[in-house]
Amino acid sequence: MTAAPVNVPTASYRLQLQPGFGFAEAGSAVPYLARLGVSHLHLSPVLQAVPGSTHGYDVVDHGRISEELGGEAGLRALSATARAHGLGLIVDTVPNHMAAPGRASLNHAWWELLREGPRSPYAHWFDVDWSAQDGRVLLPVLGDRLEAELPRLRVEPGEPPVLRYYDQVLPLRPGTETLPLPELLERQWYRLAWWRLARSELNYRRFFTVSGLVGLRVEDERVFAATHGLLLRLYREGVLQGFRIDHPDGLADPRGYLRRLAEATGGAYVAVEKILTGAEWLPADWACAGTTGYDALRRIDGVLTDRAGTRAVAAVYADHLGAAPVPDADACAREGRTEMVAPQGELAAEVNRLARVAAGTDAEVPRADIAATLAAYPVYRPYPVPGEPADPADAERLAAAAASAELLDLALGRRGRGPAEDEFRVRLAQTASAVAAKGVEDTAFYRRYPLLSLNEVGGDPARPGLEPAEFHDYCERMQRDWPSAMTVLSTHDTKRSADARARLAVLAELPELWRSELADWTALSEHPLDPHTGYLLWQTALAAWPVDGDRLAAAVLKSVREAKLRTTWTEPDEEYEQAVERAARAVPETPALAGRIAALVRRLAPYERVNTLSGTLLHLTMPGVPDLYQGSEFPLHTLVDPDNRRIVEFGATPAPGTLAAEKLHVTTVALGLRRERPLGGYTALPGDAHLLGYRRGEDVLALATRLPHGLERRGGWQDRALDLPEGSWTDLLTGRDRLSGRVPVAELLSALPVALLTRTSR
Repeated sequence: MTAAPVNVPTASYRLQLQPGFGFAEAGSAVPYLARLGVSHLHLSPVLQAVPGSTHGYDVVDHGRISEELGGEAGLRALSATARAHGLGLIVDTVPNHMAAPGRASLNHAWWELLREGPRSPYAHWFDVDWSAQDGRVLLPVLGDRLEAELPRLRVEPGEPPVLRYYDQVLPLRPGTETLPLPELLERQWYRLAWWRLARSELNYRRFFTVSGLVGLRVEDERVFAATHGLLLRLYREGVLQGFRIDHPDGLADPRGYLRRLAEATGGAYVAVEKILTGAEWLPADWACAGTTGYDALRRIDGVLTDRAGTRAVAAVYADHLGAAPVPDADACAREGRTEMVAPQGELAAEVNRLARVAAGTDAEVPRADIAATLAAYPVYRPYPVPGEPADPADAERLAAAAASAELLDLALGRRGRGPAEDEFRVRLAQTASAVAAKGVEDTAFYRRYPLLSLNEVGGDPARPGLEPAEFHDYCERMQRDWPSAMTVLSTHDTKRSADARARLAVLAELPELWRSELADWTALSEHPLDPHTGYLLWQTALAAWPVDGDRLAAAVLKSVREAKLRTTWTEPDEEYEQAVERAARAVPETPALAGRIAALVRRLAPYERVNTLSGTLLHLTMPGVPDLYQGSEFPLHTLVDPDNRRIVEFGATPAPGTLAAEKLHVTTVALGLRRERPLGGYTALPGDAHLLGYRRGEDVLALATRLPHGLERRGGWQDRALDLPEGSWTDLLTGRDRLSGRVPVAELLSALPVALLTRTSR
């Protein structure tokens, strides 16, 4: 962090805006959220998106606030309501891309580019390779080859005339309107093509593999100003108080972007959705508060998961699969990356473009070397700035991954400056992030899953579990280097919510019980699947139980398509998919099977409760700014999107004595403490395998229980005691006061598996 941000939240609450839940509905929730104890609302993107968008990341107009959400007037009204209750607004910002909608006129900049080509005043907005496709933009929107689709293309008269293909409406290059159709198509600044050609021939940068989301060049100051002007004005006027930056890894120069944003806002609170891998840390010179918190999620989940038990669960998984091969997690990730960059892989076009750029230098760098380097790169991406030496960590990673000395020299800028040399460095980095995201999280994580809770955004299934000392080391560094970074447990992108993962984590403590249940559920199923898919179905059902058949089928079907083993999004195996859907929908409708799953959920419930409440307290009291996902103040067992983006209702009153009541209580008490006072420094407390504690500042102590089944098997806390620092202490969660000296842990944690103590006197 280069400078302390202004208006740092004490805690934020993420709202997923969408048709049916816009600014007015968010405003109605404000009194409840203020009582909950957050200081800021965290809004999903608010700019004008494709009509009907349920997420907002497909922006079409940076100059307008979404009319479907309530327009600028609605956003201002929400801000005023929030301000009246002491809350600010953080808004999700999408600098990497915007949508190329079917009706292209919805995106004026894209429309003008397609109409006027490289002479368009908007040509510098988009990352197009005009040296490919005969100087035209490839539009992979046709259902078949052009020759087969010609009868479905027509010119519609109007002012101006347009080209229509089903719902696709495209501009015509001036002066070509009256030409015969085949000649007219040849004269456009775009080339209509079969959708399958996007894999290998696309010549514009996109968001991952989504051809309908076109990469923006916000490194250009004019593009930055045009795409951020409205949000910056609203910030200066006090309507907004901070920003979450979506996908900074796609940007040419994330550091430069953040510096420009900091200069434009005077140092606003900014958190970046940067996925950190392994021991990687955010670059120290980024002008932001820190990440959006997937690194914290990994540490909280890790410290609440039995490391040795994960190996036992992996053995159960291998035995269940029988003769099927079980690759290790690292090999599976490497395989996923390799497939992405293969000549017919999903990111082949991006690798091909890199090869074209490399050919414009004096280096001998074949496509195969570029692909091999991208497949081997161990984190999401390096951060080159042409003209500057490579960061030592980037250089070390590139040296380990580079398939040739010439490629390494080019990637590190050692071959001198030039347009092609500079572009190769930057584009290699941008492509690396897409290869990591699609090859690992969106492929490998859906292929190998002994314990599904490990396969989370930012996760590292090859190195499961975390010892308390490792958790403390992470927290101490966070407090020193990034004290205002966001922390999360559930988001709109997590594949399973925190409580679903908390339940699954218990299996690592009960691997033989899981072995037995797995065999029995498989035998009870009236629609048997192959062992690999069946295993996925059973853990998904367990994570979300109780779950209806439609939700379960949708999540499992998405998982097997992402895995790309038996079926894919683009080449579905309909017979296999129908079998998966039948099996999933039948689970809650098969009494014997549903009864067994419900019974296991009840068996796991006491341990899940401990994991849930411990994770909640750690999230809310560790270094950083906790960001709560909508509905997560109560137990939340959601699956991958869109399941986790459903509209939630606010203000429910849970029944006393339930986990819902306990989680809400822990949440409101911890948030209230954060609003009341800064939590201060971080000091680890002496613990053991089951007690995790730390001190925040001088007057706050947080205690959490870990590995609850192991604790029960050990005989409970027995004579374990905690030596409190000098003075009189009160547990805010239970109200027990006048605690001092040596306190038995069994007594301290008799009502709840967590404690939050404050010193009332010295």
